[in-house]
Amino acid sequence: MHTVVVGTSGVTASDVLAVARAGARVELSQEAVRALAAAREIVDALAAKPEPVYGVSTGFGALATRHISQELRAQLQRNIVRSHAAGLGPRVEREVVRALMFLRLKTVCSGHTGVRPEVAQTMADVLNAGITPVVHEYGSLGCSGDLAPLSHCALTLMGEGDAEGPDGTVRPAGELLAEHGIAPVELREKEGLALLNGTDGMLGMLVMALADLDSLYKSADITAALSLEGLLGTDKVLAPELHAIRPHPGQGASAANMLAVLKGSELTGHHQDDAPRVQDAYSVRCAPQVAGAGRDTMAHARLVAERELASAVDNPVVLPGGTSQAFGTGGGRVESNGNFHGAPVAYVLDFLAIAAADLASIAERRTDRLLDKNRSHGLPPFLADDAGVDSGLMIAQYTQAALVSEMKRLAVPASADSIPSSAMQEDHVSMGWSAARKLRTAVDNLTRVIAIELYAATRAIELREGLAPAPASQAAIEAVRKAGVQGPGPDRFLAPDLAAADAFVRAGHLVTAVERVTGPLA
Repeated sequence: MHTVVVGTSGVTASDVLAVARAGARVELSQEAVRALAAAREIVDALAAKPEPVYGVSTGFGALATRHISQELRAQLQRNIVRSHAAGLGPRVEREVVRALMFLRLKTVCSGHTGVRPEVAQTMADVLNAGITPVVHEYGSLGCSGDLAPLSHCALTLMGEGDAEGPDGTVRPAGELLAEHGIAPVELREKEGLALLNGTDGMLGMLVMALADLDSLYKSADITAALSLEGLLGTDKVLAPELHAIRPHPGQGASAANMLAVLKGSELTGHHQDDAPRVQDAYSVRCAPQVAGAGRDTMAHARLVAERELASAVDNPVVLPGGTSQAFGTGGGRVESNGNFHGAPVAYVLDFLAIAAADLASIAERRTDRLLDKNRSHGLPPFLADDAGVDSGLMIAQYTQAALVSEMKRLAVPASADSIPSSAMQEDHVSMGWSAARKLRTAVDNLTRVIAIELYAATRAIELREGLAPAPASQAAIEAVRKAGVQGPGPDRFLAPDLAAADAFVRAGHLVTAVERVTGPLA
């Protein structure tokens, strides 16, 4: 099994995916263990002093003005975890929780949190044992990080609350830790706070969304090309020289992908035949411009994610400077900050939801055009076998339209909202967790929208008798038929076909089938 080693300088997106989705093992580097011990030395030194230090010897949030005596500090750390584990609603997906825990461990290992090495090791042990804390949908405002979700994870480290075992059964966390030989942690000064105060949930969901969207944008280029063929459109609008004079990188990549899929097609260039048209409709002609803008949005979001993956997000943080020997001659100090604010991540999560909604919208318009006998250039109504007796794909487009409509609602930015909390101490929040949650739904819906376009476009191409599709298109048609998605014929129970198309796109099989002919797509 693949092992991810966590050091002091952050992790990569591939590391997150390996741990969250593939169950990779996690190890702490020796560098990280040394940094953890050094930062802890600073916290211990400050904890021994009479002066109050936020997060070390004070309360939290609006209660930060109270100085906490030494005999109450362990209780304080336990209490912040217990009281902040206040989530409600459905359980969050296992991969999200694993990403959340792993990214918190990433920050802990930076040496800027003051957490002891043994606590970090316990976090790795819980991940490696396949124990997944029960985290709920609601509870994060995306400022002071994802407090409630991270608190539920910290509760598991303490042996409290519920967690899912590697067999998928939810049980008391203490029982699961005992079965795997993991001792519950006894939190000390600052450790409870350090385990809660980060953007890890929203960041993990951003990383996974980007991975999914990378495949979906390639799939969308393929289905756009298939629809162009089904509509007897022209591929001249995809010429590289046209896109070079408007040099958005994503636009050029999408056009190149479509051109690669269409190479060798007998179905393109018939727009001047029986019912001549000067230009194809926008949903066909402007496909690279719309998909390309989404690709460029992804590039910006990926840059934000990379910066965040290299960050240490906590409040307060341990920094070099001061009088401690922990950081060598420079010493060290603990400073409050606002780095936990989720705005950078929240904005791009919302931006991606907007781009996904528009990509779905243009795909639905192409599907509708394939089904309309007045605009499909010779195809039967709704691609039906015997129109009137058969309804064809009429209601498949209804389903697609319903998905697109929901995606438009999900495109309303969560980050434009803010609601004060903690007696107005935390008076501006990012709502980044909410942005991430709705993006996950949007990505899920986008997969279904593309699958329905694939279903319609492949049927349309097969109904164009006497004209051969491009070799890449034929490869896509053959692969989707082998996956259980049936071709033209009389009406049948449609939901299984749509579900099979959805699974085909979701697993990346559409891209794989086409790339066997075209080579790697951009």
